[in-house]
Amino acid sequence: MHRHAITRRSVLAATALACAAPVRAQTPQRVAAIDWAMLETALALGVTPVAATELVQFRRQVIEPEAPAGITDLGLRGMPSFELLRMTAPDLILISNFYENLRPVYERIAPVFSATIFAQGEPPYPLAERATTALGERLGLAGQAEAVIDDARRRIGAIRDSLATVERRPVFVVSLGDARHLRAFGSDSLFGNVLDRLGFDNAWEGASSYSAAAPVGMEALARVPDARLVVVEPTPPEVSRVLATSALWRALPMVRAGRVAFMEPVNHFGALPSACRFARLFAAVLLRGDGSVSDG
Repeated sequence: MHRHAITRRSVLAATALACAAPVRAQTPQRVAAIDWAMLETALALGVTPVAATELVQFRRQVIEPEAPAGITDLGLRGMPSFELLRMTAPDLILISNFYENLRPVYERIAPVFSATIFAQGEPPYPLAERATTALGERLGLAGQAEAVIDDARRRIGAIRDSLATVERRPVFVVSLGDARHLRAFGSDSLFGNVLDRLGFDNAWEGASSYSAAAPVGMEALARVPDARLVVVEPTPPEVSRVLATSALWRALPMVRAGRVAFMEPVNHFGALPSACRFARLFAAVLLRGDGSVSDG
């Protein structure tokens, strides 16, 4: 009888623990972020993850929102340290569609939240809003998520108003890989979506894949001679040196006319924080002499 009572208590205790686990998963307190857009979103919601990937590069290239000290760096986004991830004991792991192939591995460590912001043929800004809403609900922060979405719309709307007097030329937004090739951000990219919200036409009408076109020759910019050119940093130092004497670069109509601006780095695979950062920096370079910046 006594042994039966002990066994019964053990079963009840085990059952209680099993029932408690889903409750913990519903309101996670310790979040790990594999995807940078999800890391941005968590930080915007006021959640500092216990672990995230490639934090040195994130702080150098994404910049906003700031990733506080104390977050464990898991290494590469494509192949993080699963041992470190397990040691941080997350309640929830944040990924995107880019990392679904590793979902079974992550699910052996903790529940997984996945959101898609970049999908072929779909504008990413509305998907970033949906991802913010979904993550806010998952973290019990629905009110904060709504505030983040409203704030992004308000800020981008205010920036659009601030550009009312700027001539509405079409704009190429690109990054430079070398002195002869670039990647152009199309209408299905986050930057392209923000350009539209700011009231500017995207000069790049070629194919792109929910981010940017594959590297194309710099001469493609001559197809829209009256366009502005905005180059999103970082630009490799050797490229900056070559541009100063490049006949191809200097022959471009927008370079000859001084309609070129170099803009600080922005995460082109980002979420609402990156959209706001792009809008603010884009406005800054246009308002500074109406976008007329020298070639270096």
